[in-house]
Amino acid sequence: MRNTAIDILTLYRTNGLRIATAESCTGGMVAAAITDIAGSSDVFDRGFVTYSNAAKSDMLGVLSQTLATHGAVSEPVAREMAEGALAASAADVALSITGIAGPGGSDFKPEGRVCFGLARKGQATWTETVEFGARGRDGVRDAATDHALALLLTAAETH
Repeated sequence: MRNTAIDILTLYRTNGLRIATAESCTGGMVAAAITDIAGSSDVFDRGFVTYSNAAKSDMLGVLSQTLATHGAVSEPVAREMAEGALAASAADVALSITGIAGPGGSDFKPEGRVCFGLARKGQATWTETVEFGARGRDGVRDAATDHALALLLTAAETH
């Protein structure tokens, strides 16, 4: 994870890009992985930990209708979270994460389902859902963090 964060910082610096994160189920783990590296402040603008639906709405502008229609763990919410983080920051790239870390879940939304959003200035917002499976809370959160860092790395490589 540390090497990935170093690679992210190097590529974002080279491309003159800044990052914002909007995290729910990971509770700031992506932001922590990046800011664990000394000197990351020139690339990392800010992170939002929006664990509750109210925080998603208040801090990122996620619409209550989107939450009611799709639920917090959905690509439409991940999209609005990423777009809200981009709009509320000085970042060029914003990544969002919302999911079911566990324990538990339901048949409709099982443990290990995590939705990601990636918003970039001047580009269409991209979303995806990954089924990490019932790895336990720590396992899902770690897998989601690793996946998010890989997405940020890819976003810098394709800029």
